[in-house]
Amino acid sequence: MLPAVGIVVLIVLVFGGFALTGGALGPVLKAMPLEMMIIGGAAIGATIAGNSKHEMKALGGGVKRIFKGPTFTRQDHVDAIALTGKLIKMFKTEGPVVLESHVMDPQNSTLFAEFPRILTNHSLTNLIADTFTLLVVSSGSLETHAVEEVMDNTIKTYLHDLDEPAHALQNLADSLPALGIVAAVLGIVKTMGSIDQPPSVLGGMIGSALVGTFLGVLLAYGVVGPLAGRLKQINAQDQQIYHSVKQMLIASLNGYPHALAVESARSGLPEAVRPELIELLDLLKAK
Repeated sequence: MLPAVGIVVLIVLVFGGFALTGGALGPVLKAMPLEMMIIGGAAIGATIAGNSKHEMKALGGGVKRIFKGPTFTRQDHVDAIALTGKLIKMFKTEGPVVLESHVMDPQNSTLFAEFPRILTNHSLTNLIADTFTLLVVSSGSLETHAVEEVMDNTIKTYLHDLDEPAHALQNLADSLPALGIVAAVLGIVKTMGSIDQPPSVLGGMIGSALVGTFLGVLLAYGVVGPLAGRLKQINAQDQQIYHSVKQMLIASLNGYPHALAVESARSGLPEAVRPELIELLDLLKAK
């Protein structure tokens, strides 16, 4: 919601300030549709040319996430830690054989079913299930550092994919000023073709051409660039749930006390979604 509010504020204050200084909005608004067609068309074409079909689809999803906000709520972070804690307890007390049916087929697991929001997120479910599957098939004989390395690589690959839309948006923002100049140059070419017209006509044509430069800069630094930055913030917040799962599992495999393992998972979460330690301990104790 806030990105939409910011864009509205930007438009109102930029154009409102221009009008209050005595500027005439008429010529600007008249030139905008065609200038936007040139700049927007060039931007869309360049984006399509520079990305695969998969990345274009991811870009569309990234734009939606900008306006929807982070994927994971506070309760999701609680559920992820609780699920990991239950799996660790089952692995240590009941053994790999009992755990196998849950991690080999999480979609049909009664344990995973207790956390439906986690189960609908395939990347998070796969990180948890696949890591415990490695522990099951190795009967717990894997070195902790090897498990941590595998989890780090999995998280790194996922986050790379997650950040691609933000990189695409930032590249678009970087190109928009130049695309605005392209629109302006075309306007100047048109003006030079009408050099025999009176100064009043030429002045209007030059002004229309400069609207292209204005729009390119405004869109780059006032809209697309900030949206790319917001998507990076959302990604940074969402990625913490993966690290919290990893921290709790690795701490447990290293033999840390239960409370310390929970705290290692909780402490790295953003303050806005970080649950209280006593809340998590009571929840895991109750389960």
